[in-house]
Amino acid sequence: MNQVKCECGHVNPPGTILCESCGKILVESEEKKKVLDMRYEGTARRSQTYNRTLVDKIWNFFSSVKVAVAIIVVTLIASAIGTFLPQKSTLPLSVSVKEYYESEYGFVGRLFYALGFHNLYGSWWYMLLIALIGVSLVICSLDRVVPLYKALKKQRVTRHAGFLKRQRLFSSGGDIKELDAHYELLKERLRKRHYKVLEENGNLMAEKGRFSRWGPYVNHLGLIIFLIGVMLRFVPGMYVDESLTIKEGETKAIPGTNKQYYLKNHAFIVETYDPEKDKAFEKTLKERGPIVKNYQTNVTLYKAESPAVAGEQPKLEKVKDYQIRVNQPLKFDHYSVYQSGFLLNEISAMTFALADKKTGKEFGTFRVDLERPQKKYDLQEGYSVEILSYFPDFVMGEDGEPTSKSQKPNNPAFVFKMVTPDKPDGEISFVAIQQNLEPDGNNQYQIKFKSVETVNYSGLTVRKDHTLWILAVGGLIFMIGVIQGSYWNHRRIWIQRVNSEVWISAHTNKNWFSLQKEIARILEGIRLPVPQDQLKDGNKRNLEGVLDGTVEQ
Repeated sequence: MNQVKCECGHVNPPGTILCESCGKILVESEEKKKVLDMRYEGTARRSQTYNRTLVDKIWNFFSSVKVAVAIIVVTLIASAIGTFLPQKSTLPLSVSVKEYYESEYGFVGRLFYALGFHNLYGSWWYMLLIALIGVSLVICSLDRVVPLYKALKKQRVTRHAGFLKRQRLFSSGGDIKELDAHYELLKERLRKRHYKVLEENGNLMAEKGRFSRWGPYVNHLGLIIFLIGVMLRFVPGMYVDESLTIKEGETKAIPGTNKQYYLKNHAFIVETYDPEKDKAFEKTLKERGPIVKNYQTNVTLYKAESPAVAGEQPKLEKVKDYQIRVNQPLKFDHYSVYQSGFLLNEISAMTFALADKKTGKEFGTFRVDLERPQKKYDLQEGYSVEILSYFPDFVMGEDGEPTSKSQKPNNPAFVFKMVTPDKPDGEISFVAIQQNLEPDGNNQYQIKFKSVETVNYSGLTVRKDHTLWILAVGGLIFMIGVIQGSYWNHRRIWIQRVNSEVWISAHTNKNWFSLQKEIARILEGIRLPVPQDQLKDGNKRNLEGVLDGTVEQ
């Protein structure tokens, strides 16, 4: 594309609206406007200049504010939908996630789970939306901040007449002699109001608060850093937020540590307030009953000395003993393990006996670990029991066949095959809680329930976050940008000799009436016309009322 040469001799990049040097209007359509659009100082933006290659088209697409708003709206809608039903992290320890949504919410729950809304903030497509917002922020910012910076850096004092008279605040007709007489006074008053004053051929340009123009882009920078921190949570080792359900006496690898650390649960303790010892709560305890005072898991932390060989237990080295309580997590190597839940008196094992139905004579007992049941249990010589089927959470299906709702042993049931010396082909028996069924009802032997073992489970949350400081830095930079753009504004005043008159123009990015009042104070006692707002009627009358005190500021 051809560059544009202005009558002042400056060569402007293609797409420039106002000459970078003198401010002359280079586009015919801008000549018809009463007030110039000064958002980007009339400079050429890449998205409005090039549209040839694939890179240009992608750049132009993401540089659109409408596209950015659309992506943000889609993300907000997705976030809102994620609040309709509970997130995965809030579900009880004892439920299967998929089955929970299906049983509780039917078709809506199944759809909610299938689309990944149950783990919304960890889903790949939600992270993709966050990444698209980040890309849009980067391109939108670069597309605007680079030309704006170049334009503000190249500002000149003397500007083209078309530039001056199309500023929102403008006046003409002042006497040049009046300007000459008060030239130094004007400069002094401007400097007292913290303006940086430049002069050229008897003309003045005063500027202050330019840094406020960068406020929105500082906001964008803060948001970009914040979004980078969010996306880094998907990088292995940067962020861990996992659940660990561990029963008493069990040793498990801590999730998120790559099997480097292990935890043994010695005991889970629930303490309640004692009316005898805690006299301050005596009345409340009588009215409401027992109130929990403390949830606690006594653990030992181990570290694997070397990576475990497949199928073998690693050699563990004790690190320390600790008592995990609510708000008192176990901390190690940037990890924190919090107390988050519990399950009391969960069935862990059942003991049965093989007996003769008529005589009641027993031929041995066997213990079934409900988490890891054996296939076969050998009893006395020639007597054994095999497990043909195991249903941890037994329920009768719609087809009339037994099935399991989940892998949690909430309602265990078994199909046993009983092999004895006189019944070498075995007899079949279906055994569940308070049920003992036989296919034909003619079995000689039966499985008798003897006892049940229960265990307490402790629900723990494992967290590690190397992104927190990135999020904090992004948030801090964002707030700096908000303050920078909210409490300051960029103000410029041009006082220029045009033929035999004095023209005064002014521009700000906000708070126009305040700028107009400030100029009026600067010109007080000097017979030069105060610039009027060309977009508002009655502005001169209102301003005069403020200055003489008849109108409240």
